[in-house]
Amino acid sequence: MVAACKTMLTQIYEVATPAEAEAISVIGVDHVGVLVGDGAFPRELPVQKALAVMKMVRAPSVVSALFLSADVALIERMARELDPPIVHLGASSELLTPDLVVALRKSLPKTKFMRSVPVTGPEAVGVAQAYDGVVDWILLDSHRTGDVQIGAQGVTHDWSISRTIVESVRTPVILAGGLGPDNVKEAIRSVRPAGVDSKTRTDREGTHSKDLRKVEAFYRAATSG
Repeated sequence: MVAACKTMLTQIYEVATPAEAEAISVIGVDHVGVLVGDGAFPRELPVQKALAVMKMVRAPSVVSALFLSADVALIERMARELDPPIVHLGASSELLTPDLVVALRKSLPKTKFMRSVPVTGPEAVGVAQAYDGVVDWILLDSHRTGDVQIGAQGVTHDWSISRTIVESVRTPVILAGGLGPDNVKEAIRSVRPAGVDSKTRTDREGTHSKDLRKVEAFYRAATSG
């Protein structure tokens, strides 16, 4: 186990194998993110493969099941089969609105929820505020207009907007979007989030598998104070 200050929550996506899941939880990462779905999006894991990955996550790390789909029935069905501690909703804001999230929460009352919010401009503040008190975490991510899902761009966004959101909501905010070992400290200083998230910049170069040295470096940088 890495010795570090645990005041900053850490997340790593997209964990796709049992070996990755075990190694990343041993490092000490709080939320181990697994992309799940019915195959409509690239690299989504079906239920049985996702369960094999989830089984290898070691406490106190917990699984965050990321759904890019806006199909509420599919999300509810798969969440019941997987029973993850956290359901992370990553569909675009237009496709999955706060009222649908409220209904989904009622159907899965024991599950914690995270909602991605696209930071494309000042309008992101209002979008984030619409989820204040609705979800357990708001995740601020980069977004390409027209995409039906949020995130996995590997680029940063305007951190001043993210800082405004942090200051205007009560719900804990996790900062994502182009974060890696080299810039996560600066991001934390600039935004003051409750947590930080990395996907693309902790991948092995040119792949979607995780580089455990980058993951550990990210974790150390984020939690060293």
